[in-house]
Amino acid sequence: MKAIIYRDSGTPDVLQLVDRDLPAPGPGEVRVRVAVSGVNPTDWQARSGGHAKQFSEVTPHLDGAGTIDAVGEGIDRSRVGQRVWVLMAAAGRPTGTAAEFTVVPADRAVPLPDEAGFDVGASLGVPALTAHRALTVAEDGPRRLRPGALDGRVVLAAGGAGAVGHAVIQLARWAGATVISTISGPEKARLATAAGAHHVVNYREGDPAAEIRRIAPDGVDIVAEVALGANLALDLAVLRTRGTIATYANDGGKPVELDMRQSMVLNARFQFLVLYTAGPEARTAAVEDVTAAVRDGALPVGEKHGLPLVRFPLDRTADAHRAVESGAVGKVLVDVIS
Repeated sequence: MKAIIYRDSGTPDVLQLVDRDLPAPGPGEVRVRVAVSGVNPTDWQARSGGHAKQFSEVTPHLDGAGTIDAVGEGIDRSRVGQRVWVLMAAAGRPTGTAAEFTVVPADRAVPLPDEAGFDVGASLGVPALTAHRALTVAEDGPRRLRPGALDGRVVLAAGGAGAVGHAVIQLARWAGATVISTISGPEKARLATAAGAHHVVNYREGDPAAEIRRIAPDGVDIVAEVALGANLALDLAVLRTRGTIATYANDGGKPVELDMRQSMVLNARFQFLVLYTAGPEARTAAVEDVTAAVRDGALPVGEKHGLPLVRFPLDRTADAHRAVESGAVGKVLVDVIS
């Protein structure tokens, strides 16, 4: 099979296209013939040395979609031929989805509803599960998402044109929330609106806090935050009492300066998110709810749905990494098998 590997951390130039033997699934594992591989910031961060490298050779990428073609001991053979979306393929393992075949624990290959294509499946994983976590950590909020679970709540999706922000908008809308998204210009406003945001607010113009308060006079229940250092003052200005700021990144790297008194008076909750340590219960709930949302048609991708797809063939995976590193708008996908 063809696979992308790297042996040393570094720039995208360390990625190589190589031939490898077809892997065999072990007990409790399945082998997936990968159709599409999804690229996330955590993938290039791991490759560049931002995460500790555990293996002498790594095939990158956590997310993907394809078809199970073999199963290991203990797995029902009826799963062979099943279309699946793959999550956390390279988490604690050397074999991600940037290859024609990958082997993963059976619970990391989730049945993909018939209504969804492989592009949707490869776009779930990190973005959708992170979004689910952000929307289910509020003190008095639901732990599971379904239609109606967020009725009466107001969600602020920071950076709604990004992959996680896009998923926050879609899942929150599916669950019944009023969704506001902060954006930096007209094009990203168009994308956030296409994703389903009820309101968009340009944080670079006028008084964004006053505009959000006009929409939500009692404040925002949940903020899903991508740039905590840059946006914290705005978040606190619009957060309702006992509201939650769920942060999954700090884009721009601005230091986080916390107004303790304001946060205490608000009884604000800060939730920091990363999937690796969220725990199996939270991840299982997220996988089940995200799959239900896909079945309901709530997580479409593509330009008309607010998430443009930026595609590369397998032999240009390095260019796919460069695109994500440079802040490409939309979802970067690698076409593995046509």
